[in-house]
Amino acid sequence: MATGWGAAPASFAALAIGDSDRGYEAAVTRCGGRMLATLGWDVLAVELGRHAGRPMLLVEAEGVQEAVLLGTLPRIDAVATALGLPLVVALGTAQIDLVAALLLTRDQALLVEPDAFDRLAAVAAAAGRLGDPMLRDHVREGEPSPLARLNEEVARIADLLARLAREGDARANGVEPPRNDASVVADRRNGFGIEPGAEQAGIDAAEVAALVRQTIRARRLRDGFLGEGLFEDPAWDMVLDLYAAHLEGERVSVSSLCIASAVASTTALRWIGKLTAIGLLVREPDPSDRRRAFVALSEKARQGMHAYVAAVRRAGLPIA
Repeated sequence: MATGWGAAPASFAALAIGDSDRGYEAAVTRCGGRMLATLGWDVLAVELGRHAGRPMLLVEAEGVQEAVLLGTLPRIDAVATALGLPLVVALGTAQIDLVAALLLTRDQALLVEPDAFDRLAAVAAAAGRLGDPMLRDHVREGEPSPLARLNEEVARIADLLARLAREGDARANGVEPPRNDASVVADRRNGFGIEPGAEQAGIDAAEVAALVRQTIRARRLRDGFLGEGLFEDPAWDMVLDLYAAHLEGERVSVSSLCIASAVASTTALRWIGKLTAIGLLVREPDPSDRRRAFVALSEKARQGMHAYVAAVRRAGLPIA
């Protein structure tokens, strides 16, 4: 059967979990897959894991009672992790902290109040992770710019923070870090001559936190004057927010970090997953409430930010 995503027989299987489909079956069919069944929450404990093969799990959590999710999402996550099954979860905005607390430790797609296209893109991406090369190609054709920008930006930030942390540690030990020809050329081209360091002597945490908060407010003001969506930089916005929170001694929930990212919650959750996977963010469960998890900068990211702030302050530059 020919579809907008290519002509193919059923190349993967899927299980929907929830009392109603709400569009998953259409997405599966359009991607060339086959829906095995729709499992209600009341039979999930008995039926989940009985189906042969490696079906993707498509969860409809929006509108489901909190008690039901608390009792079932850990089981879904355990089965998906043990069998290596792709997991796509649709949820409401008010459920972000609960679902993230139970599922954010693994690779999955969390869709906040998704529309039909969101579901279609998530199913296609999950099918690509199952190993179908044709579906992977279609995902790249359908979303070249966002996915490429996401991966490139995450890699760039990771490399920058890691390099700053390494150089800061070296200088703290009295060792001048080596510089290759490429870095020399880059410095000559830019002409800044900034040598980042990790020392924080004489820098007040409250003062730096206030400067970071001012930077965040300025970035939001820019959007108000020039238009929203033109300068989206969610990874950096989240790193800034978490760095300020670290200096202030505050903890940040997943839902609060989504707001700080200044992008749609689904996009923010994807970034959180990416930044966690590469070691810049860490997840910290709330010991007093299993319905919530906190997010913080990793030690590597904190050291990188200390070095960055020290460098721009020595150069007389703002925290951008």
